[in-house]
Amino acid sequence: MEREQKPGRRAILGAAALGAGAMALGGAGTATAAEASGEASGKGHGLPVPTVIGHRGASGYRPEHTMGSYQLALDLGADIIEQDLVPTKDGHLVCRHENDITATTDVSAHPEFADRKTTKTVDGTALTGWFTEDFTLAELKTLRAKERIPGNRQRNTLYDGRWEVPTFEEVLQWAEREGRKRGRRVWLYVETKHPTYFRKLGLGLEEPLAKLLRRYGRHKKDAALFLQSFEPSSIQRLRKLVDTPAVVLLSTINSRPWDFIEANDPRTVADLVKPEGLKWIAGYAQGIGPDLSVIIPRTADGKLGTPTSVVKDAHAAGLVLHPYTMRNENTFLPADFRRGTDPNAYGDAFGAFKKYFETGIDGIFSDNPDTALLAAEDFRKSR
Repeated sequence: MEREQKPGRRAILGAAALGAGAMALGGAGTATAAEASGEASGKGHGLPVPTVIGHRGASGYRPEHTMGSYQLALDLGADIIEQDLVPTKDGHLVCRHENDITATTDVSAHPEFADRKTTKTVDGTALTGWFTEDFTLAELKTLRAKERIPGNRQRNTLYDGRWEVPTFEEVLQWAEREGRKRGRRVWLYVETKHPTYFRKLGLGLEEPLAKLLRRYGRHKKDAALFLQSFEPSSIQRLRKLVDTPAVVLLSTINSRPWDFIEANDPRTVADLVKPEGLKWIAGYAQGIGPDLSVIIPRTADGKLGTPTSVVKDAHAAGLVLHPYTMRNENTFLPADFRRGTDPNAYGDAFGAFKKYFETGIDGIFSDNPDTALLAAEDFRKSR
């Protein structure tokens, strides 16, 4: 592929997502001078490439999905900030990575909720704990967030109890305030969690989400927001409700989306990243968000192997790629980028970022957006 056509050098879905499968801001395979330098384009509405997405905010430094985590990600300069959505018993959408809030809140310390502890099967996995769908919003607001992986991120426990569980509407209001303050739009990346599971409970996510998007003007194709889901049917449902750009998340290569399992659809992620699968996704979405191992598999000893053709094939289908998730700690890095013997110490994250950016991906989710931004800047300078 010629240099000016490299997908990693073009701006992505900014001012307009030009319909299903269409590349925004200049069209697939073309690059303006601004795009070639990796800068934002589209009259100020574009995004730099590679785009840095604050994973659950700045969750490497603050408890995830808290206003503190979101604010820090924005202050550090993240291009987009992610929210995962689950419902309450009374139908409000709140920001939690999972509906099981045992590890991310202080619910276990509330004796008044002791009888809410239960065992449920969520997407085929039995879980014991407390779940958002068993609490009203008012009840959830009495809880406080805490660090999910304190063994890895002991310093984050300093902030345990400081923030409550935010609603998505509160995040939308925050983004509007911050946008006015900064004179630019604040981009959000919003995931529907376990949509099939919740729909069976009568707590479908897509309709209330679309209602909020319309209320805050983020329902159009030029919205500063991406929708995302591991269940393609959730994106298809949202596509009928709003025009907001959407991304299909893809787990590890041999996995199957849960809605496929429910529908007896035999396709795996391996099928979806083949040209015919990508063409199918491009019929209703603008991008994919694969696990990083789908882009560069790891070898048996945990090192980075040979990149796949997924980036090239996805770009040929007109899709952007925002893989997940980069973290600074050794325990999360490929073995060839770990440094020292402490699994919780920082490894060579910059080296790993460079390898992933070289594949031509359009952006990346990171728990440490400041590290990702420096790595992205280094990469642009090297082109």
